[in-house]
Amino acid sequence: MFKVYFAGALFDHKELIGNALLASHIEQRSEGLYQCIVPQDLEQTTGRAVDIRNQDLKQVMECDLALFNFDGTELDSGTVVEFMFAKFLDIPSVILRSDFRSSGDQDKNGDDWNLMCSFYPRTLKVQFNAMAFYQQAIKESHSLNEAMERLYSKIASLLIEGLDSVRSIPPLPKGDQTQLEALYQWALKFPGNGLEKLCSQPAFVEELVAAKIKKGLI
Repeated sequence: MFKVYFAGALFDHKELIGNALLASHIEQRSEGLYQCIVPQDLEQTTGRAVDIRNQDLKQVMECDLALFNFDGTELDSGTVVEFMFAKFLDIPSVILRSDFRSSGDQDKNGDDWNLMCSFYPRTLKVQFNAMAFYQQAIKESHSLNEAMERLYSKIASLLIEGLDSVRSIPPLPKGDQTQLEALYQWALKFPGNGLEKLCSQPAFVEELVAAKIKKGLI
């Protein structure tokens, strides 16, 4: 089983239910191989913004893979921060883009978002036209519930293929476990403001790195 951090906007009812439905279908379609960690479902122990940030960064670090929703004419800023944190740690990542609008500052063959969020290793893109997928699902179904099942099952299958592929890409870090642990220790330090304290339990980094090595992820 692999834990997948599912990052994306979560600020209205459409985003919240869409995240939850897609995460559920990924788990079902993969027969439990991929377990999605959806930030909106994490219990918040305090209302302090820094505690929420630290909890989410800790989850990114602990996950085996990550899935980033890059929909919108402008990417969700929190998702971008989590994406960069994941790339710092060389976490295998899949980018989801279902928005059919063209955007960004790249050429016609480039990605539909800001170029600073492109070109990172161990990262795959799953992109499709959400409107086309939706209309096809409606046309082939006898009810909205049936159409929803068709739509999310189709998307989940594409993402599972992406997750399967990206975790087979060899890791970047070249070194022994001690060097990898140093990388993770620095990832706890540079954000400051309590992240290191949140992960201060004995052997946190050592056990995390060892588990990822055992899974062939680093």
